[in-house]
Amino acid sequence: MDKPLKYPDMFHTSDICVINKTDLLPYLDIDIEELKENALRVNPGLQFFEVSATKGEGMEPWYSWLKENIKVESH
Repeated sequence: MDKPLKYPDMFHTSDICVINKTDLLPYLDIDIEELKENALRVNPGLQFFEVSATKGEGMEPWYSWLKENIKVESH
């Protein structure tokens, strides 16, 4: 998957990369490991979350990251 190399600014300025719809991987011609390798070439500090919102897989680590890293201000 060459998206990180085609759009390096998006990956270079990010802290995380959420890969959604992982439940569809058996039906797609996508190599997740290649995608991660290319993204890490652009940004070696990138953290990945592989999720399937439809099936709920991988959501807990993503939720935990959000709770720890997103500050919500009350008005």
